[in-house]
Amino acid sequence: MSVLLFTSCSDVLNTEPITDEIYTDPNAPLTSAVQAEQAMKNCNATFGIEYWQFDYFVLGDAGSDVAYAGGDGDAFFQIDEYRTITTDYVVERDWNWLNDFVKRCNLVINYVNDVPDLPQSRKDEMIGEASLIRALSRFQGVQTWGDFPLVTEYVYSINNGNFDVIYPSLYPSRKPASEVYAAIIADCEVALAKAPTSTSAPSSKYRASKGAANALLAKVYATMPNPNWAKVIQYSDAVIGGGYSLMPTYDHLFDSNHEGNVESIWEINGEGQGSTVDAWCTNVFLGNNWKKFNTPSHTISNALDTKRKASTIKKFPTTFADPYWTTFAQFPNPWKMRATDGTQNFYIFRLADIILLKAEALAHNGDLAGAMTLVNQVRTRVALPNVAPAVSEDDAINKILKERFLELAFEGQRWFDLKREGKTIEVLSKQTYTKSGAEIPMPYVNNLTEKDLLWPVPQSVLDNNQNLTQNPGY
Repeated sequence: MSVLLFTSCSDVLNTEPITDEIYTDPNAPLTSAVQAEQAMKNCNATFGIEYWQFDYFVLGDAGSDVAYAGGDGDAFFQIDEYRTITTDYVVERDWNWLNDFVKRCNLVINYVNDVPDLPQSRKDEMIGEASLIRALSRFQGVQTWGDFPLVTEYVYSINNGNFDVIYPSLYPSRKPASEVYAAIIADCEVALAKAPTSTSAPSSKYRASKGAANALLAKVYATMPNPNWAKVIQYSDAVIGGGYSLMPTYDHLFDSNHEGNVESIWEINGEGQGSTVDAWCTNVFLGNNWKKFNTPSHTISNALDTKRKASTIKKFPTTFADPYWTTFAQFPNPWKMRATDGTQNFYIFRLADIILLKAEALAHNGDLAGAMTLVNQVRTRVALPNVAPAVSEDDAINKILKERFLELAFEGQRWFDLKREGKTIEVLSKQTYTKSGAEIPMPYVNNLTEKDLLWPVPQSVLDNNQNLTQNPGY
């Protein structure tokens, strides 16, 4: 019997490969203009995906003193309460999304020049746009995890002959943050050379452009290890002198009647329900469903000036309550996103952000008066008096951070602002909420430690790729 079984198995187990091909992507490499345009569309479609529509704002706002996570999912509560674990599904999907966004851009960057029926001018535009989207994706990755993969190839075919060559792209290691920042800067410089020129037309604001590249470079040089404040000033000036201006009325930035406006540098254009960029995010932030994500914090509600508060928070009659707004008859909701039909726009960069970023750079370079002049420029729009003169660099930075807190609330900026200035723990460990007229410390403020400034690498990703390492403390 054993001989018969052995013979039967050896007949079945044929170790010769049927073919050398193991996997082939039918959409790559690019061979036609139609394919190339679809690949570029897929790069822009990243802004309709959950990372940009939802998670970016949860990390930037609910991870800070702007908002409470809201909703009903522990994955979001973990981020809000500084107890994120390696199996948090938001952490996993964001790692996977950002690396997928890079992959989409790699297809265009690597292969569009081989397309025979596409003008070189359009090829260059595509390379410039895809390079900037890749730079932005990596910028979010390096800010969130520190060391991050740097995959530049698009793997469209896996076979016995090329596996060793493509292995580093399939199972990448994390590269030091300094290398990631260098790659981001290189991509931005490609975008400056090849991306479309910024114009006053709204359509120019809805795509990666030279103006957006200048804005991203300013952010990158301010955020990287050992910031280069002179470069921040240089690229901020390029934006400020690039034909943009502050909208005269603050609310017009968010009322959906002034999309692609003069203040907008890079704006994501909601194209409607069922479209490539269906801006469904409003439905979970506005609070028109029971989950009510990114609930405004007591801190931001108490701090906002009259004009900006009217545009940032709206109270709706409701008996809804949560742990921090108990039995509240007028429950607060974020109000910068208002369209619920998939057409809501939101900003990646707008001019006020870059003006205040330049103020940071001036303060770090010792020009405290110049820094406060820029802060006052932003305050004048909302009819606020000038801030008191800064008496030190730290005083100036605190004033600028407060202005960014008020100006950019619910735009996904606060967590990254505090990290950039090394003030995350100092500020967020003091969060309180109001109860019975008293200021009560948030129950989780003592959870926040240096470890929490970086997210963990997802456990599932580590399990699948032995070349990756975990961040300290996880």
